[in-house]
Amino acid sequence: MGLMITYGNELIRFNPANGHIEYSTSRGANWNCRCSSNSIGNVKGLIQYGNELILCSDKGVFYSTSKGANWNVRCSSHKDFIDIQDAGKELLGSTADGHLYYSTSKGANWNKRR
Repeated sequence: MGLMITYGNELIRFNPANGHIEYSTSRGANWNCRCSSNSIGNVKGLIQYGNELILCSDKGVFYSTSKGANWNVRCSSHKDFIDIQDAGKELLGSTADGHLYYSTSKGANWNKRR
């Protein structure tokens, strides 16, 4: 499950110890807080998708166009995703019970695949 990604010249991660979105411009030697809001919940997966960051958490699917400083809800009905992946023209969200969902709307709407 991806909780750290490379985004431009930064590493961006979710730190479960404090619940913050953090970034590093020193290849991980030092970390700075970018978002300390608990409104995004417990993050399970974090990806870059086009010019957005997208995460799944126990509160739904969120997106950011500000490198993770601010987050907006894209879909609150899928709080059960344990991971999210970029599959090119669609996003994939998986659940602990083995179901796979796909979205062709950047995560706004999801369809069960299997």
